[in-house]
Amino acid sequence: MLRFDIAPVCSNAYRIQAAVTLTVSAIYFLTPYKWVALILALGGLLRGFVSPHKCPSYLGFSALTRKLGLAKTINAGAKMFADKLVAIAGTIMLVTWLMGSEIGLIPAAVLMVFAFIDLVSGFCAACWAYTLWYRVRGA
Repeated sequence: MLRFDIAPVCSNAYRIQAAVTLTVSAIYFLTPYKWVALILALGGLLRGFVSPHKCPSYLGFSALTRKLGLAKTINAGAKMFADKLVAIAGTIMLVTWLMGSEIGLIPAAVLMVFAFIDLVSGFCAACWAYTLWYRVRGA
């Protein structure tokens, strides 16, 4: 569902956010610093369930892309859906680490793959799934 109650978001700012997600997921996956999953959980929670416009990192990245002349606005709905998935994955990573389980490496690897694809190509798999769901549901 398109979100007209929330102002459009900058897709290029979200590509920078994908770089952060990739970096944090790689730190989780490759180092003993598993607490970094908290960054994904809280950031995804704030951007996905509250509003991207309340997130300090998004606001900073949006200002940067605007200053560089790279701002490109899109509807917030699909990106908020992607952030909800990041919040869920980050929470799973954090909780499984606190429980002493290695199962959190699975969502970390998935986030690394999809964040890398988004970063290098601009293709957001969660956004694609979001729009496909509403097309199929509406048909």
